[in-house]
Amino acid sequence: MHFPPLRCLPLVAVLVLAIPSHPCMGQVPDAIARLQEQAVRTNQADWGHWGPNPDSYSSWKNHSNRLIPIYTFGIDLKSVSGENSVYRDGVALENLYGRVPEKTLNPEAEYFDQTDVYRLQTAALAAGKKRIILFVFDGMDWDTTRAAAIAKQGKVTYEHGRGNGLSFQDYRGTTTDFGFFVTSPHNDGTTVNVDKQTVKSIGGTVPGGYDPALCGTAPWDPITDADYPIGKSKQTKHAFTDSASSATSMTSGIKTYNGAINVDPLGREVLPIARTLQDKDFAVGVVTSVPVSHATPACAYASNVHRSDYQDLTRDLVGLPSSYHPGGLSGLDVLIGGGWGTDKEKDGSQGENFVPGNRYITNDDLAEIDVANGGRYVVAQRTAGMPGGEVLKNAVASVISGGERLFGYFGVQGGHLPFRTADGNYDPVISFDTPAPEPAEVYSEADLRENVQLSEMAIAALDVLDARSDQWWLMIECGDVDWANHSNNIDNSIGAVHSGDDAFADVVTWIEQHGGWDETVLILTADHGHYFQLERPEALIARPKTNP
Repeated sequence: MHFPPLRCLPLVAVLVLAIPSHPCMGQVPDAIARLQEQAVRTNQADWGHWGPNPDSYSSWKNHSNRLIPIYTFGIDLKSVSGENSVYRDGVALENLYGRVPEKTLNPEAEYFDQTDVYRLQTAALAAGKKRIILFVFDGMDWDTTRAAAIAKQGKVTYEHGRGNGLSFQDYRGTTTDFGFFVTSPHNDGTTVNVDKQTVKSIGGTVPGGYDPALCGTAPWDPITDADYPIGKSKQTKHAFTDSASSATSMTSGIKTYNGAINVDPLGREVLPIARTLQDKDFAVGVVTSVPVSHATPACAYASNVHRSDYQDLTRDLVGLPSSYHPGGLSGLDVLIGGGWGTDKEKDGSQGENFVPGNRYITNDDLAEIDVANGGRYVVAQRTAGMPGGEVLKNAVASVISGGERLFGYFGVQGGHLPFRTADGNYDPVISFDTPAPEPAEVYSEADLRENVQLSEMAIAALDVLDARSDQWWLMIECGDVDWANHSNNIDNSIGAVHSGDDAFADVVTWIEQHGGWDETVLILTADHGHYFQLERPEALIARPKTNP
């Protein structure tokens, strides 16, 4: 595996107004990095902003309740969209939310619901498909997608619809469709006891729902109430989702409270599709660019009343006894992602059974699953002096020849893979924070050499799953889109989308070389959106800079 070389690295100052320019300013070849740094320094940008306030580059760093795009391959969206939308049917809405949310029933809705992603997968299986890929670009809404497409093409080519310029927008090698859905949860504000694995307050404080009059009937529609997407409207107040609730909707087909991992609003377990399929002899796997037991990958297989119980969630993923499953689950056939090298001495969010050390998997658990100690997983982890791609490739060969399972563990400090930037390098500039900027991450040569890329992890998982069974299910998560958008960093955001898009292109090539689309379905979407608003799209078109 080869990462491009580093550009000049940024410096970070103490105060926002005193932030020095990028050390290469005046010669930075990447216009988008320059835009990001200037916007952070002044908290103003005429080309775009994050949040409801157009006068501030950053006025919101969390998720939003905007409609989310979905692209399907090998299946269409007719069974869930338009006249089949749950949002046209009051009875269906009541079954979904436990009530008909205020101003949510829309007899003309073309959009559908996030839970329909689950139903699309079950429909594909009912139609005889044997290979299901759920490709999640965490946090990638329509505006983020468009920004990445503009940067990749070097021109503005669309203002609405599916768009073009990215591989997943342009691919036509099989039946493909485009639509968009609501991501709002059952509720926000439910509290839990992670030690007892119980829900303490049922129903939360803010209910879910979607008001199209305020947020639009399509992702590109104008937002008429700037505070509505973030749950602060004085007209209609609906909760926006977190990644746990949203991923549970996609993997288990229900609405639940924010923070829930495959449990319903009462804390009762619901079965994710991967575990249902595993009981039918499907091989199942997960790949992610962020920690292996973060909310989205955890929802592929685990159950817990709270998303932050990372070590217990990993135990579910690898088949060890956990708080929610004292008898243990079977465990995934493949789990590859981040979390390596992220240690904590205390973590109250994980409850009384937290073990100091690696935040996502304990040393004892890692040792227990290793085939070298009699476990069921070949462990491929970041190794000093070894190229990450080579470490992973050797592990895949061992797994295929020996019949074991695969656990891959990589990352940098913070738990994710190195952040890719818009120009394809791995040298982020500063992100927005208060009262001082969020420091730009700086990667050593070892950080880049010893890690892997999302595309490499995805192909490794496909090779292992296909060797284990002729029927399988795989989640691929490009999780760094979400991390970039939480940081209000357009440079990292575009780079993350491009990284995921490259992985999509490699996955499509693998499918075409391994039996084609007759038995395969790929669903590419996001779990939620953020609140980036692109006002002057041509600003993202890189132009050669002339130095004085």
